[in-house]
Amino acid sequence: MNSTEATGLNKLSVQIVTTYERMKRNAAYRVLSLIFGCITLIIVKLVQMARKEKNAARIRREQLYKELVDQGELSALKAEAVEQIQRKNQFFNKKMSESEVQRQAEKAAREELDSKVTRLLELEGIDASTTSEFHDTFVSLLSNAPFLIFSVIVSFPMYILIAIYMRPYLKFTVDRMAMLVFVLFGVIFLVFSILYISPSDPAVNILGDKATPEKIEQFREIYGLNKPYIGQFIDTVKRIATFDLGNSFVGNENISEAIARKFPVTMQLALCSISWALLAGIAVGVVSAIRQYSAFDNISMLVVLLALSIPHFWLGLVLVLNFSIKLGWLPAIYKAGSWKSMLMPAFVLGTGYAAGIARMTRSSMLEVKSSDYVMTARAKGLSERAVTFRHILSNALIPIITMVGMQFGGIVAGSPTTEKVFGISGIGIYIVDKEFVPDTPAVVASVVYCSVAISLANLLVDILYTFIDPRIKTRLKDY
Repeated sequence: MNSTEATGLNKLSVQIVTTYERMKRNAAYRVLSLIFGCITLIIVKLVQMARKEKNAARIRREQLYKELVDQGELSALKAEAVEQIQRKNQFFNKKMSESEVQRQAEKAAREELDSKVTRLLELEGIDASTTSEFHDTFVSLLSNAPFLIFSVIVSFPMYILIAIYMRPYLKFTVDRMAMLVFVLFGVIFLVFSILYISPSDPAVNILGDKATPEKIEQFREIYGLNKPYIGQFIDTVKRIATFDLGNSFVGNENISEAIARKFPVTMQLALCSISWALLAGIAVGVVSAIRQYSAFDNISMLVVLLALSIPHFWLGLVLVLNFSIKLGWLPAIYKAGSWKSMLMPAFVLGTGYAAGIARMTRSSMLEVKSSDYVMTARAKGLSERAVTFRHILSNALIPIITMVGMQFGGIVAGSPTTEKVFGISGIGIYIVDKEFVPDTPAVVASVVYCSVAISLANLLVDILYTFIDPRIKTRLKDY
């Protein structure tokens, strides 16, 4: 191995070990790294104990500390700290025992001396943060190519964690995806518990009141309804975790196939609705904020108020009556593959949310509009369009995006009424129909799918924050 390759390998080793030590500050990553990298870490620790070497930075720190103490630096700092504490106590008329004064002065003096030693180490070009013998041993071992290859083979998951931790955006995404597991578990627990305590009996509802007790018991035996709460809950979690959702109580329908047919339709409706809501809401909000108290502003805010008050089913029926029955422009019933049949449902579902976005856009822009940097931009001679979009709207987007992320869940939850009006066979109406049985496997599985979609939408919103707000992007670098 030539010197260039050795230098590159050493830099890589330092980067890996430094990231590993940063990773140990996070409790979850520390535990996972100990589990996945136990073989490598044990070898490094044994080599460190066998070498019995002390860290160079730590040796130099101890030398500097001793030199300063011998020169009377610690005593001088302590005397100065005692004087400052006494002055403060005298100014605030506070009584403190002499032993307490000495204790606080000793602590303050040692902290100040440590800071001074750190500054001296930095002036000498010594990295004061790597004062661990384990760090040096780990770096020296990883700088050896055969050990690095061996370590990657036996501790591959640990190096995946290190690679994730090196990239803030990837780490942020992985952390949120890990949180999604706990969210889904909570969703399964709540939905299943509510359906379990429901007074409705699926066996009686499906078989009818005239069914014999033997038939009802047989139905419960087939679908595991005669098991206790814990048994049924564990079975539900297993089905979700293994993607084997089983069959529904009604019609013995395969739940996975049913969701695969219905879920994309609802997501298509939700995406079309949120797109319409964004376009209309931001456009109206921007114009209303720029032309505050104008006729357009007053009329648009009145329309927004009406849009927030109109029920989805009523607006849908009005559109069907006018645009389908009277004018014949648009189909009244949704047809797969026909973009025209999606226009009215998307308009109905997105109108109320467009009104909310318009109000949020207007209020956020009015708040930013009077900021000092906006007046500075105008004073520099920028055009009004540049000031509006580059300085006002861009800085008002954070609350707007937050609202959009929250509204996506509302759109998915509010889809059943719209789907019913326009005859859309989506996941929303599917959940409503199944929960009256209650068809527990079908309802839980459908709600979990919706929860995943909503969580991913909110993850996308959180990632967008970092691209819009440079302050969040800066903080994310140290995440």
